[in-house]
Amino acid sequence: MTSHAKRALVALLSALSVTVGLVLAFSGSAAAANLVNNPGFETGALSGWACSGGGSVTNSDKHTGSYALTAAPAGSDNARCSQTVTVNPSSKYTLTAWVKGSYVYLGATGTGTTDVSTWTPGATAWSQLSTSFTTGASTRSVTIYTHGWYGQPAYLADDISLDGPGTPPTSTSTTVTTTSTTTTKPSTTTTTTTTTPPSSTTTTTTTPPTTTTSTPPGPLPKHVLTGYWQNFDNGAKTLTIAQVPTTYDIIAVAFADATANRGEVTFTLDPALATKLGGYTDAQFKADIKTAQARGQKVIISVGGEKGTVWVGDSASSSAFANSVSKLIRDYGFDGVDIDLENGVSSQYMGAALRTIYANGGKVITFAPQTIDGQSAQQPYFQLALAVKDILTIWNMQYYNSGTMNGCDGNVYSQGTVNFLTALACIQLQGGLRADQVGLGLPASPSGAGGGYQSPANVNSALNCLAKGTGCGTFKPSTTYPGIRGAMTWSINWDASNGYAFANSVAANLDTLP
Repeated sequence: MTSHAKRALVALLSALSVTVGLVLAFSGSAAAANLVNNPGFETGALSGWACSGGGSVTNSDKHTGSYALTAAPAGSDNARCSQTVTVNPSSKYTLTAWVKGSYVYLGATGTGTTDVSTWTPGATAWSQLSTSFTTGASTRSVTIYTHGWYGQPAYLADDISLDGPGTPPTSTSTTVTTTSTTTTKPSTTTTTTTTTPPSSTTTTTTTPPTTTTSTPPGPLPKHVLTGYWQNFDNGAKTLTIAQVPTTYDIIAVAFADATANRGEVTFTLDPALATKLGGYTDAQFKADIKTAQARGQKVIISVGGEKGTVWVGDSASSSAFANSVSKLIRDYGFDGVDIDLENGVSSQYMGAALRTIYANGGKVITFAPQTIDGQSAQQPYFQLALAVKDILTIWNMQYYNSGTMNGCDGNVYSQGTVNFLTALACIQLQGGLRADQVGLGLPASPSGAGGGYQSPANVNSALNCLAKGTGCGTFKPSTTYPGIRGAMTWSINWDASNGYAFANSVAANLDTLP
């Protein structure tokens, strides 16, 4: 299998991360109970469950009892088995299941807040998956599910439990209304290098129609390309989210807007841009986010930019930031947040906010610091990155508009050269960030920045130098970093104006890295 095919497979696997089995933990006087009908398939049949294809019970391999579920993906079907369970509003639940096989998913949809899922890339022995959620104020039922992945062997699931307030089924043969989902497999002719698998096309949900839940988080490919989508018209080609090519794995929507309340942000489609795009509405924008996610792309909201005035420097502003970004994630279905602040950051207060956002479903967290912010581990931005290293996805430093800077060897390098990229990236790589958290940020065209533009060929040379030790300039790192995460560009719109010269070249090269 080619590197690109592997990346496409991982992206697709991510997009289908909606699986069975929730175990609920909650507070209150009611005792926890398993609300799943026929949770261990001990009826010897699929009573209470609906499978999209190929599901059955088996007594040859089970976790406990006499039977377990087995289901085999085939063609465009991921062997999804689901059950709709009655729950209480505004209550916390825990979903668990024991699974065995490759790329087995467990999740819940229709929660009324943030739908959840978890998965395992491969289990040769029985292993437990677990996730939790809180239902919305009007939610009376959720759909739990488990599924496998395209081209993978049959998987096994057993002892599925959704624990929380409610009335457990009195009989394992109780009839349960279920929803079966069919997912369309993305075309393999694209050069997608994404992280999130497509979401299911039909699910039962009690979420208000104005609210869009985020796509369940899934693994990013080893090397990714990030690009900014401009929510304004500055002369670059204007695009809808759905028009962004799949060569981009992460789409950062630029930008959220600060409110009068310190730390709080909001988002509104730019009216002039919406008009230029033929009347682009908020509803269409939300639908386009789902479209991008369904084909394996992550869509995140970016905070900051050159004119960004967001300040998070105390407990109150930290809470305001976390709550407002979490609301945008719920309302629009964003996969996470990008921190592109150029007016200083606090590792203490921004770090706390990011942890709250991560817990609320914003699993993709990226940074776009200026080069001055990455000169040493003593810089506040760098300290923030290290403080949230366990949840940080990518640090995409801006290697432009910066003049000359020091490299990790103590020499001074000028922007616009391969040495500038490799010698400065070396500081972060040696300063505590993992290679899979470091990306190179460049303008997509000379129009994208005031200075520092480099050709896609130079960007590829720098990536090859860091990953393989080839294509280096006069500076060569003392070791290679095969896990180097990829590249970022400002912006997708400027790239579109230039015939996507950046994405087409850099994404193709990322597929050749180890």
